[in-house]
Amino acid sequence: MGFVDFAQTASDEAILSRVESLDAHLRNASPLEILAAAAETHQGRVAAVSSFGTESAVLLHMMAQVDRSIPVIFLDTGHMFPETLAYRDELVALLGLMDVRSNRPDPADHAARDPDDSLWADDPDACCALRKVEPLTRALAPFDAWINGRKRYQAATRARIPVVEFDEGRVKFNPLAALGPAEIDAWMSAHRLPQHPLKTFGFASVGCMPCTSRVATGEDARSGRWRGQAKTECGIHVRKAG
Repeated sequence: MGFVDFAQTASDEAILSRVESLDAHLRNASPLEILAAAAETHQGRVAAVSSFGTESAVLLHMMAQVDRSIPVIFLDTGHMFPETLAYRDELVALLGLMDVRSNRPDPADHAARDPDDSLWADDPDACCALRKVEPLTRALAPFDAWINGRKRYQAATRARIPVVEFDEGRVKFNPLAALGPAEIDAWMSAHRLPQHPLKTFGFASVGCMPCTSRVATGEDARSGRWRGQAKTECGIHVRKAG
């Protein structure tokens, strides 16, 4: 099927209509087919966002099969595990990713709002805004669509995510939405992809060091993020009210 080029669309309402149509068409498609559709409908204007976490290798490996030149945005918050940074470098080299962009908080904002790097303890939402949400907004400025690796099984808050959605003025592709843990593990094994170093130690989902803990048997994959708080997302996947 030839997909409509979204650049031809003038209004948010028209884009939303086309997004809903594309989501319906791709609802039962494979992740590779969804990635190919993202590349075709937004040629040169789509980026992937990756945390280089415990399951990131699957999306990145699939994307490399479709187009290694698609930009990959990594949010280096300044609080990352050293293992995550090493894993990022390993996957970039292994998969031949051609355009990985590491984005950090704005230095002036960092100095003004979190000079002693303790904001994560005092106000985790403000910390995520400074270190993740705002840097991602700047990084996505040249693009009108983005790809991410969220899956429905990861948490109750993600249980109904579509394959394609319109969010904050951009088309968002969720090519792995329907995959479960067994399918993720099978893809990792079949393609001999390296595991994140911290997975062996019980970290099912890895974010910033201060806000990530191990996951016990029976807990959902993201229960180790912001443990003991009502917070379940950093903010980059949360729709604003209004």
